[in-house]
Amino acid sequence: MTQPSLFISHGSPMLAVTEAPARQFLTGLSTILPRPHAILVVSAHWETASPTVNAVAQNETIHDFYGFPRALYELSYPAPGDALLAKRIADRLGASGFPTGLDRARGLDHGAWIPLMLAWPAADIPVLQLSIQTARGPRYALDIGRALAALREEGVLIIGSGSFTHDLGRFRGQPADAPESADVGEFSAWMDEAIGRGDIEALLDYRNRAPYARRQHPSEEHLLPLFTAMGASATGNARCLHRSTEHAILRMDAYGFGLLT
Repeated sequence: MTQPSLFISHGSPMLAVTEAPARQFLTGLSTILPRPHAILVVSAHWETASPTVNAVAQNETIHDFYGFPRALYELSYPAPGDALLAKRIADRLGASGFPTGLDRARGLDHGAWIPLMLAWPAADIPVLQLSIQTARGPRYALDIGRALAALREEGVLIIGSGSFTHDLGRFRGQPADAPESADVGEFSAWMDEAIGRGDIEALLDYRNRAPYARRQHPSEEHLLPLFTAMGASATGNARCLHRSTEHAILRMDAYGFGLLT
């Protein structure tokens, strides 16, 4: 069955063990989607100079964070990989003008395994990761998604995993339910309106057009997966699936593109 493409905000690693609206959304995500044949995650936490897909038989769980409770480091998400699909993805991207390598050792970083653990806890769906190229910017990320769009017809769920806002330099120990900062709300409202009307050109130029854009994303790696998810949808048809704010500054919004009604 044809899959949508998704953008999700994966938040802090604490999302795996702490109740929050975004956690509740992710634990129910599988109920609103057809079961994927495989999942391809484009995570903000894997940056390479050129596109790379992991091609492993079994995914290791990468605990790529520091200073968190021991319970987080004891979590594991041993989802299978799919080396043949990884090769096909690399070939597809290469044929579209994006030479793509294979990494035969890398597992899943927390931008992939934490949301997947909440949504599909059985870890019985093959999972692959695709790296991002932050220096290339939003249009490149969008075009990568467009090159991958046909995979959705094969039952591959494409997930961009990042953060709708991501200025961690403003975190000062605010509680998770602290009131949202006004600038965070203004930026998110502009983005939501542009996504809803399908204004791709405005979104590609968000750093110049959206209010407080450079404050919300001092660097772009956590928003680029949104563009890949948008590009992977042949029809647009954007739907906001979740909105919430954590610690006053982190918007945890999620969007579906394509199939969802």
